[in-house]
Amino acid sequence: MAAHERFALVTGANKGIGFEIVRGLAREGLTVVLAARDDSRRHRAVAALHEEGLTVAEVALDVTDQASVDAAASWVEGRFGRLDVLVNNAGISGGGHHLPSAADMAVVAGVLDTNVLGVMRVTNALLPLLRRSPGGRIVNVSSGVGSMGHMTDPGHYLSRLEASAAYPVSKAALNALTVQYAKELRPLGILVNAVAPGGCATDFTKDLDLALTRTAADGAAIAVKMALLNDDGPTGGFFDDDGPVRW
Repeated sequence: MAAHERFALVTGANKGIGFEIVRGLAREGLTVVLAARDDSRRHRAVAALHEEGLTVAEVALDVTDQASVDAAASWVEGRFGRLDVLVNNAGISGGGHHLPSAADMAVVAGVLDTNVLGVMRVTNALLPLLRRSPGGRIVNVSSGVGSMGHMTDPGHYLSRLEASAAYPVSKAALNALTVQYAKELRPLGILVNAVAPGGCATDFTKDLDLALTRTAADGAAIAVKMALLNDDGPTGGFFDDDGPVRW
């Protein structure tokens, strides 16, 4: 293993922004593990990146299944011995409408399980490997809808979205969780930040009534940037392409 070699893992990475994060990090010279639960989609995604000559591995990982998370962590340890970058990208919207007063509690619980508890499962399982890195980085892929500043600003388009107790709540919780991990891990030199990719034209947003022109690659750029921070970079922040995002 070369001393300068760096290893990354990206969850929920078989398509969309996650796939482009893998591609972006691999183009920067990292060996990237594309983690996803769907075997066929994962295999196709990795094959496409191999055709580009990129160094990408793959592992099955369902962020809602502790056994799957633990197995993936063991595989990474056996293959690489450490991890330098973790990008928690896997997330679900829950679909449909989730007005707080009429929300399906099981659906909301499922969104929180994936988008918040799933991040904790994966991060905690991989922390022993991140501690072995000379400069560990954790990037949590959040959303502008997790910004209470945006959602309560009459001048911001996100404030005009229908109220929801699912996805926006999960991303606000993820932002708060990011701060807590940053506080805990700062003494170890592990930088932890949340990012907002912005509205992108992907499968995730195809059913929204929004005229989106940004691509998945556009959305991935901020996650790649924060994954490659120097040691004096920020931690415990929320960022998009333009800089810090209001909490």
